[in-house]
Amino acid sequence: MLRVAVCVSGGGTNLQAIIDAVANGTIRNTQLVRVISNKPGAYALERAAKAGIEGVTVARKDFADKESFHKGLIAAIDAAEPDLIVLAGFLVVLPQELVKKYSGKIINIHPSLIPSFCGDGFYGLKVHEAALARGVKVTGATVHFVDEGTDTGPIIAQKAVYVQEGDTPETLQRRVMEEAEWILLPQVIDQIANGQL
Repeated sequence: MLRVAVCVSGGGTNLQAIIDAVANGTIRNTQLVRVISNKPGAYALERAAKAGIEGVTVARKDFADKESFHKGLIAAIDAAEPDLIVLAGFLVVLPQELVKKYSGKIINIHPSLIPSFCGDGFYGLKVHEAALARGVKVTGATVHFVDEGTDTGPIIAQKAVYVQEGDTPETLQRRVMEEAEWILLPQVIDQIANGQL
């Protein structure tokens, strides 16, 4: 049974996709053991509570400095004893110590086809704004392993989504979630849980 900890900062739509996929058997041999948020009151924590998953907040403002915040984050993850850490809209740069400790066991979902529109400063709507400003015809989502860089780890899977005439950053974001992120992330977790990756 793959023990999964999910780290989130916001509403938790990708978290919900994972919860639903575990419940309906799309993700097999997997237990969601903890949801960790850096934002107190994040709706993702409510989603976790409704699904009976332990939710924990590790907020930067509760720590004297960045170093102690990082230690608190690592402790919250370690306590869950995860086999896999899933970053599902987690807007925190992970401490190097955590990345090294869980090397090959941290995955992230990014709302573009890496290497496009990724790296420092590219998150949330900013990714879709940049894609539309550039005039791309195809965007999508990428699941990748996390390394020391920002969105630089080995790519596991990608799914393309077509940009449509009249798209706004919000409509494009929604379509990328529905057509790519919510499909791709559960698929990859299932593959990892069942030795296919």
